Amino acid sequence: MVGRYLTSLLLTEGFKVIHLSRKQNQFGRVRVFRWDPEKEIIDPVIFDGVDYIIHLAGANIGEKRWTKKRKKEIIVSRVNTAKLLHKVISENNIPLKAFISASAIGYYGALTSEKVFTEEDPPASDFLGTACRFWEEAADMFERSGIRTVKIRTAMVLEKSDSALTKLMTAAKWHLFPVLGGGMQYMPWIHISDLCNIYLKALQDDKMEGAYNAVAPQHVTFREFMSSLASTMNKSGFRPTVSSVLLKITFGEMADILLNGSRVSAGKIINTGCQFTFDSLDKALKDLFKQ
Repeated sequence: MVGRYLTSLLLTEGFKVIHLSRKQNQFGRVRVFRWDPEKEIIDPVIFDGVDYIIHLAGANIGEKRWTKKRKKEIIVSRVNTAKLLHKVISENNIPLKAFISASAIGYYGALTSEKVFTEEDPPASDFLGTACRFWEEAADMFERSGIRTVKIRTAMVLEKSDSALTKLMTAAKWHLFPVLGGGMQYMPWIHISDLCNIYLKALQDDKMEGAYNAVAPQHVTFREFMSSLASTMNKSGFRPTVSSVLLKITFGEMADILLNGSRVSAGKIINTGCQFTFDSLDKALKDLFKQ
């Protein structure tokens, strides 16, 4: 999802874009090259003339129940792809200007607290924190090779057709606005356009290095989020509370990301001069629903 929007923005800004994909043509306006990370198959010729790599590969954390096998897939799909890219770049002496990697606010763990997390905080010891730590450590290989490296710790991305918001909208169409658990867990979020602009900023600003939280400056709880969604969709409806016990039975350990959430600071990315077009939830949702 992010790749589609980001590709459109980069093409508009005059960049030449190519994709690496396991499948054939995923986006008609750019060239797509095949790779097979599991078999470490990739043609180094692909990188001739390439200045930047944006690493967005990774299995969807919310797509399947977190079995032992799925947890391994989530980590390996992020870490081994970065390692393969680093191997090809290093062995072929490709003069890369920057490596920009996706990451996630899951770095701080699935918990609810009064703390506002910043990029200086250590990773959590739960599954999400550990997965993000491994993810970022793989990106750090590029930094140790002298390549400017940026890690974008992304919150829940708001987009209308293919995101977590889409799943919430499905229930909303039936006038259901469920509140998960107590509803007081914070729900860090970011509009897809603002996220893509952060990636663009990371490409263009050679002073950007290290980790940055990609999260809107407004903090909202899950209950507040659902209230704003109902208002934007102009629907009154039933707001049942879905118990944490039921969610844990249904989703297992993955329920933690639904039941917990803390505030995450946008201060560091704002201090780079990056401005949010959608700095309030109401503004972001109204934009998405007018499309």
